[in-house]
Amino acid sequence: MKKNLIASLILTLSPIVAYSDNLIVCTEASPDGFDVVQYNSQVTTNASADVIFDSLVRYDESKKAVVPSLAESWNVSEDGLTYTFNLRTDVSFHTTDYFTPTRKLTSDDVIFSFKRMIDETHPWHKVVGPNGFPHAQSFGLAKLIKSIESTSPNQVILTLNNPDATFLPLLTMGFASIYSQEYAEKLAAENREADLNRQPIGTGPFILKRYTKDANIRYVSHDNYFAGEPKIKQLTYAITPDAAVRAQKLKANECQVALSPKPSDVIEAQNNNSLQVSTVPAFMTAFVALNTQKPPFDNSKVRQAVNYAFDKATYLNAVFEGTAIEANTPYPPNTWSFNQSITPYSKNNERAKALLAEAGLPDGFKTTIWVRPTGSQLNPNPKLGAELLQADLNSIGIEADIQVIEWGELIQSAKKGEHEILFMGWSGDNGDPDNFLTPQFSCDSVTSGINFARFCDEKLDSLIREGKQNSDIAKRTELYLEAQKIIHEQALWIPLAHPTAATLLSNSVKGYQTSPFGRQSFSQVTIE
Repeated sequence: MKKNLIASLILTLSPIVAYSDNLIVCTEASPDGFDVVQYNSQVTTNASADVIFDSLVRYDESKKAVVPSLAESWNVSEDGLTYTFNLRTDVSFHTTDYFTPTRKLTSDDVIFSFKRMIDETHPWHKVVGPNGFPHAQSFGLAKLIKSIESTSPNQVILTLNNPDATFLPLLTMGFASIYSQEYAEKLAAENREADLNRQPIGTGPFILKRYTKDANIRYVSHDNYFAGEPKIKQLTYAITPDAAVRAQKLKANECQVALSPKPSDVIEAQNNNSLQVSTVPAFMTAFVALNTQKPPFDNSKVRQAVNYAFDKATYLNAVFEGTAIEANTPYPPNTWSFNQSITPYSKNNERAKALLAEAGLPDGFKTTIWVRPTGSQLNPNPKLGAELLQADLNSIGIEADIQVIEWGELIQSAKKGEHEILFMGWSGDNGDPDNFLTPQFSCDSVTSGINFARFCDEKLDSLIREGKQNSDIAKRTELYLEAQKIIHEQALWIPLAHPTAATLLSNSVKGYQTSPFGRQSFSQVTIE
């Protein structure tokens, strides 16, 4: 009797925690689509690769290491050319009202996913939009991968043409997501290939239920997820372009997570007892790209003049409000091989005017500044930033017209090289410095459109290429130090800022961690 009384008392005094089964996340923009290999924007990765798909391996941010995902183990040959992946045997694809899989994941799905990107003769290679396969092309996967073959339903061997120290980390990126070959064959048989971008099938923790452009994306949990059933049953992305509105919705509990907040909203949330703020130094760089294929930006003296004209300190204070540090190179300063010896450009109008005169433009010229309409983690206040740059350029005789372009159109046109001056940002995916160099400064990436400076230089390209092929960190560092020096001297960017990645959360949200790479993981999140 005494025991029962004590147990009853404990139960009475213990808090009863109720869990909600629907997590609503206020996001900043609509994705380009759900066939993630076609795109390179973070918004699209967050809406597709981060929730719908898995890759062979993933990057564990706490361990700072590549760890198993769809492949439970792997080994690399001594010469660094052969990667053997052993697949899990318990991985289920999504079951939806438009597709019911008849089998588990096999090596056929892995081979399909890679050959689609790298083999021009593959029937699905041309089933893609105008972007092609930007990441696969930028990283030169077609030249790097010699063959991909299966030795059994649960083993895949990828053989490279040359060693590549970045290859395994690359496979953690969204574009390396694994697709269902069975589903692709069904779509092809029904002449519905385009539906892969609208109705995706993956192995990830959540299944796409419904998407209403510029409104919301609704997902349900994948109950047969190999890594364990998600703790929430429904996940909703509420597409809310205005950061201030995202913050207001959070306070009204219309969403429980608000991404890409304004610095002022972060400060306010830190003083709100009903909210929490999750922050981490971001492995990201905000920058202004100068299109070297558009005169007069094909002249390095003009690009240097623009760098000298810009008052970066004022920009940082006004736009990031103390939540970012100044960028001097493409890398965040905690990146190994960061070049500390580079002397940043600082505001010097006299030097800027002298350089314009040396370039044959003593009276300046007219140009355009492209910027997105709404704020993001890498550009909290686009309009203000563009106006500050406009004023500084005007002070040295450059008349710049600001063009505010909707994000989807801006990224498409910028990939075609139609811009002159472009506010942009880049997020590294795995901590490797090459994740900035290859996509933003290689010659292959000019073709794919991700190299927004559109600068192809054989010396720089060879440094990047040699760095990837060398597994010696000391040697890679030496090469990357030299690469950063060229990028700085050529003034391909105005490097702006390395922000603090922040997420605003309701106090009811448990288990969420902000990623330094901008990735989103909700499978272990609960709402009390």
